[in-house]
Amino acid sequence: MSKGRGEAAAGAPGLLLRYLQEQNRPYSAQDVFGNLQREHGLGKAAVVKALDQLAQQGRIKEKAYGKQKIYFADQDQFDAVSDADLQALDAKIADLTSKVQSVQQSCRHMEAELKELTSALTTPEMQRQLQELQEECGGYERRLENIRAATNHVTPEEKEQVYQDRQKYCKEWRKRKRMEEVGIETDEDYNAKLPDP
Repeated sequence: MSKGRGEAAAGAPGLLLRYLQEQNRPYSAQDVFGNLQREHGLGKAAVVKALDQLAQQGRIKEKAYGKQKIYFADQDQFDAVSDADLQALDAKIADLTSKVQSVQQSCRHMEAELKELTSALTTPEMQRQLQELQEECGGYERRLENIRAATNHVTPEEKEQVYQDRQKYCKEWRKRKRMEEVGIETDEDYNAKLPDP
């Protein structure tokens, strides 16, 4: 069961002090409110009041930047860190950064593989597509067989004969047209046109 706003506000100074010490970095009142309000139900006024109270008591430090104040844990409470300790922490950070990069690269490879697998056809889809293609090929083969089996094909010789006959008749028509131009009837009278050779 979540605490009411009154209870949350009463416990705000202790909560904010622990938060700033654990995080050990500067925050504005708005940042603290945004980070803790959902989980702890603190109102913005309660956060500002508790931060000001902690700063007046000297339990945290505050710095003003224009109209905004920044709050952070008192650094005197932390042990001094030697150069050797800082170098060890830097080495640990470098090692962890390297591990993070390695894991991120592995994740990218896995995501690419997953994308490739999800875009590939499944076995049932491939079988269905193969069956459709086989049926389509079968249809083409039957059509080709029907064309080959047909007896009404025009042979190259018959085609040549038709072409020669056409030329002969067109030639005769031209002759007749010249004769008509001298006589009474014309093709134009009957809307007849000479075909192209």
